[in-house]
Amino acid sequence: MSQATFIYLVAIAMGVTIDFRIEKIAGVILFIVVGAALFSTLSLIIACIVRTRERLMGIGQLLTMPIFFASNAIYPIDLMPWWLKGIARINPLTYEVDGLRILMLRSTEPSFRLLTDFLVLAVTSTILLLIAARLYKRMAT
Repeated sequence: MSQATFIYLVAIAMGVTIDFRIEKIAGVILFIVVGAALFSTLSLIIACIVRTRERLMGIGQLLTMPIFFASNAIYPIDLMPWWLKGIARINPLTYEVDGLRILMLRSTEPSFRLLTDFLVLAVTSTILLLIAARLYKRMAT
């Protein structure tokens, strides 16, 4: 939430037209919570598999940049080569970024519908949570 607040402040300072309607801000909070749950659960799954902090940090760093660059965080999906478009469409960060853009900006060209963005994040989070619960249960016993 602190990062979102900082992004709002920087956007305002840069003259970006931000949508401050209460339902939009509530949507931003919801997307941040679901996205944080998704990526935290992914990290937990990796931790359960590798079992050491050093490996977790190494694999986490190995995954962070490709996930970021294979999303629409930097450039639109329409400008990506065909093979990267396919990767971006299965990347949950793409849907997180798209949803946040729709909710935060007054005028934007979304890649997907807001409901699609949310459903992809919610379903992916649920699947990852189920996987993490099974893996964590095995580690704890």
